[in-house]
Amino acid sequence: MSILLTKDTRAIVQGATGRIGQVQTRWMLEYGTKIVAGVTPGQGGSTVHGVPVYDNVAEAVEKEGANATVLFVPARFAKSAVLESIDAGLKLIVAVPEHIPVHDSMELRAAARAKGTWLIGPNTPGIISPGIGKLGIMPGNMFQPGRIGVISRSGTLAYEVAGYINDAGFGESTLVGIGGDPVIGPDIPDILAEFEKDPETDAVVLVGEIGGSAEEEAAGYIAQMKKPVVAYIAGRTAPPGRRMGHAGASIRAGQGTVADKSRALSEAGALVAQAIADIPRLLESKLK
Repeated sequence: MSILLTKDTRAIVQGATGRIGQVQTRWMLEYGTKIVAGVTPGQGGSTVHGVPVYDNVAEAVEKEGANATVLFVPARFAKSAVLESIDAGLKLIVAVPEHIPVHDSMELRAAARAKGTWLIGPNTPGIISPGIGKLGIMPGNMFQPGRIGVISRSGTLAYEVAGYINDAGFGESTLVGIGGDPVIGPDIPDILAEFEKDPETDAVVLVGEIGGSAEEEAAGYIAQMKKPVVAYIAGRTAPPGRRMGHAGASIRAGQGTVADKSRALSEAGALVAQAIADIPRLLESKLK
């Protein structure tokens, strides 16, 4: 089984006619994703890799029965694109673009929550349910169907973690890249709750990083979970005050350190890996 991106997902690609959108649309189709339409204002009536393109999201929903979208649009158009999708009633929105202003992200988060929409991102590699489909930029060959849920603030680290999980014989039910910006759509407990109730997810791996308090806040929910959680926090050697990769990955005023996050997660009952290579062993200790 999977969460969020399921066999019932019928997705559109906003920005499908752009250079990046065309390439990513082809790769998502080749992976087996149900991409039913593209949306680019002024390009309605054209096609991308056999997929019909519409001028707006509402038309794509009406004509193709779409219920999800992935955005490959410039950051300056992302806010209007997300709001259009929310207004059209889509229940899953994957916002890949980075450099979206924080105040825009705050508005989008509030709008999505008010309508009960899952907004993944911004600045996310996307979401993948191996064997079903992917919405985003992650390489499909790095993942295998399985029963481990993965939540990650980092795209590249998520790929590496999946490789170790696969080598140990597990595989993934769904991987959700929640995004590396200071303000994102879902909180970690929101995703944990979905994995907790998924009957075909046996355990969850949380890939966090320095900066912010998302992992500490997740600890409160982890303490209530029945399924085991294995966590890894990146940025052990990062100097305070210096941003490391993501906009949200910065230690400030002694907060958001690896030690702080690891302590909170461990006290909540999560098994905290000191290195990515330790994750399979910790999973095995709970599942085999």
